[in-house]
Amino acid sequence: MVAASALALGLFMPLHSKIPNRIGNVGSLVETFLPWFGLFVPVLLALAVWRRSAAAVVALLLPVVVWLSLFGGQLRDKSHPGGDLTVASHNVGAGNPDPTGTARDLAASGADVLALVELDPQVVGTYENGLANAYPFHTVQGTVGLWSKLPLSDTQPVDIKMDAGPLGDARTADDKLPYNRALRTTVATPQGPLAVYVAHLGSARVNPRGGFSTGSRDRNARALAEALAAEQNTRVVLLGDLNGTLDDRVFDDITARMVSAQDVAGDGFGFTWPARFPVVRIDHILVNGVQPESSWSLPATGSDHLPVAARISW
Repeated sequence: MVAASALALGLFMPLHSKIPNRIGNVGSLVETFLPWFGLFVPVLLALAVWRRSAAAVVALLLPVVVWLSLFGGQLRDKSHPGGDLTVASHNVGAGNPDPTGTARDLAASGADVLALVELDPQVVGTYENGLANAYPFHTVQGTVGLWSKLPLSDTQPVDIKMDAGPLGDARTADDKLPYNRALRTTVATPQGPLAVYVAHLGSARVNPRGGFSTGSRDRNARALAEALAAEQNTRVVLLGDLNGTLDDRVFDDITARMVSAQDVAGDGFGFTWPARFPVVRIDHILVNGVQPESSWSLPATGSDHLPVAARISW
């Protein structure tokens, strides 16, 4: 029984994309927590030792090899010194009890370009005041914003087919229009123009009745992928909270053209949510046409997400 479970686990992890999403989005739910399936290995090993089953121990080599092939690269430090520009992104949290302190911490981060999402309109002024000295250029489009030490141009909202509502997750009686949660702008760097997208996709929630609810997020991801596909600039950075891990199949159209700074130049998995005990990375920095040199998480703020940063070069 233990040997069979070990073999099943070893086949299950590489075949995750074959798990259908038709019922409760089970496939996406599995992919969200895919790295954690490695925890079944020590459990099965303990059972194998308890039962004194040599066959089970040998069978466990399969899931170990599979897990290492999928995620072993995350265990080493892939960062390099240098880089031309530091970018950062943070879901500051609409319920953040200390936006002033969060703005102060972010201003001290040293990032050249800083993206903020889930900006409560009532506290946007707090962030504008707290970041003004460090960042002379900024734009806020709906509940997402970008602060920069370098000039911005061609700024515009990006239609990601968001539901209406104060933060885009639900319709309300007095708010009938989509509330913007994505933008695109051009940052004038010394190396040339850099297209920067900031996005906050819809929430993904586990519902006992409906399973893994991702309808809004999946629609947003497809619309964002279309916007990125139409981008004319060859150097592009995407910053924001995608409300999903990049193992989730819904992001395939995005990851087909962009790479994760954490995967290329990070150290570890870089989990960002929830901040007190991060178990998934849903806050991302993805790039195309530039090279990530290092990627890391910043210290916790008053938000339930950790900020993320990356150093990129041309």
